[in-house]
Amino acid sequence: MRKYIVKRILISIVILFFVAFIIYALMRCLPTSYIENMARQKSMQPGSKSYEDWMAQLTAMYNMDKGIVYGFFAWLGQMFRGEFGDSWFYTVPVIEKFHGTIWVSFWMGLIAMILELIIAIPLGVVAATKQYSKTDYTISILALAGISLPTFFFASLLKLVFSVKLGWFDLFGLTGRNYEQLSAMGQFLDKANHLVLPIVTLVVISVGSLMRYTRTNMLEVLNADYIRTARAKGLDERTVIYHHAFRNTLIPLVTIVGGSLPGLFSGALITETLYSIPGIGYTSYQAMVGGDIPFSMFYLTFLAILTLAGNLISDILYAVVDPRVRIS
Repeated sequence: MRKYIVKRILISIVILFFVAFIIYALMRCLPTSYIENMARQKSMQPGSKSYEDWMAQLTAMYNMDKGIVYGFFAWLGQMFRGEFGDSWFYTVPVIEKFHGTIWVSFWMGLIAMILELIIAIPLGVVAATKQYSKTDYTISILALAGISLPTFFFASLLKLVFSVKLGWFDLFGLTGRNYEQLSAMGQFLDKANHLVLPIVTLVVISVGSLMRYTRTNMLEVLNADYIRTARAKGLDERTVIYHHAFRNTLIPLVTIVGGSLPGLFSGALITETLYSIPGIGYTSYQAMVGGDIPFSMFYLTFLAILTLAGNLISDILYAVVDPRVRIS
């Protein structure tokens, strides 16, 4: 196992190296006029640095006056030191802006994931144990509806009903107008109130696929020979399902959940944008639309690291939870 983990980490480092090179090469392909115009626009913002300072920072940070290979290795060295420069769009250091937004996305994604697991797995098991019944058809229809619903449509529907018609929640933002005047508990409840609709959107859109996956795997396990043997021995149905079948159904589910853990830090770009939640997804979207090269390069590299980490966690968990897997 140790050799396997070391090998996968080394492969991931090699892949990350080439991904980082592609990200840097794409930035270098931007026309010089675009970079100059963006630097001029950012220099005109209140409290921002001068045009010369922006151009000097960009040239020094990304070695625009050097060759692409030399510039890449120089930028790579700065990246390993945690130096990503200042955001053009937000006029603050990239790392500072990242720390200020990542935890909103993390807690929102974590709560949505927990609710998704609590809802999807039991319903998937129930649908599999009552195959072709009304319960199975009902759960399958709900799962397919959740999979088919576009995020922007469902989010707009929730805002229309619960914000416009009923007035229970605000349409946009993370805090209300009177946030500063509230107590500590009041501020917590105000943020929680604003996160209800985004979390519901994430859960409903995501729960269907996991529910279907659980049902499919549970049906495959229930048709296995050892399940028929357990029933032939006279074991009650509850023991057969929850002690023998369900434990083996969890094996692929654990790998999926483990692989999605790094995704908690990537943010929900569409949902955060629709609700104007200042998480990492919404922040990165605004930065990319605004031509923020430093923040965009940092976020793309961060996504590449998360993707590789997710694949590594999935492979390791599969070998850990399934004793039939042997890694040489």
